[in-house]
Parts: sequence; C-alpha cells; structure tokens
Amino acid sequence: MLQVDIDTRDGGTVVIPRGRLTMVSAKSFRETVTAEIDRGSGEIVVVDLSQTEFVDSSGLGALVACLKTARQSGGDLRLAAPSEQVTMVLGLTNLDRVLRPRPSVDEAFRD
Repeated sequence: MLQVDIDTRDGGTVVIPRGRLTMVSAKSFRETVTAEIDRGSGEIVVVDLSQTEFVDSSGLGALVACLKTARQSGGDLRLAAPSEQVTMVLGLTNLDRVLRPRPSVDEAFRD
C-alpha cells in the first residue's frame, strides 16, 4: 500500500510517497501528482522518495509521466532523497540521467 502526503511550499509542492510505488499504486500516484501539477501550473513539484521503500517499472513509468505533465504545464518535477533501492533502480534503468535525483528536498528546490 502507498500513502501519498502533500506539502505545499512557496514556489512549489512536495509529494511524499510512503511505501511501495508499484503496478498496484502507480495509477493513483500519477493521478495525485497530476492533480497537484494542475493546481499549481508552472511550479516545481518535488517528489521526496526518502519514504519510498520500493519502486518497480510501473512506478518508474508513473514518475516519467508526471515529469512530462509537469514540463508541458511550464513547470518541473524533481526527485529528492531516493532510498537505496530506488537509487539502484534509477541507475540500472539510466533514468537517473533524466530524473536526476537530488540529495534533499531543499536542494531540489534550489536547482
């Protein structure tokens, strides 16, 4: 099960998925993030992955889809503080080159 918390900040939104981002939860995660992007068009959305213990290919697809949606709306989606497993999967798939995770939420907003 995946729980998604939202934290609004000046200039953007932090989305905090807690649990496993898998085929079962990817669609609802994508819908939640897309709704936040639509609410704050042109802003930065940071996905704080520090509480995400596992991600599969469907979860990666959801992250890429959210990145595309954010950029189409004039904003950006950035990853922050991925767990060890998420970092490994991003590296194995070379998505770390596209999604470029930052070490912390604050650094993601600064970039």
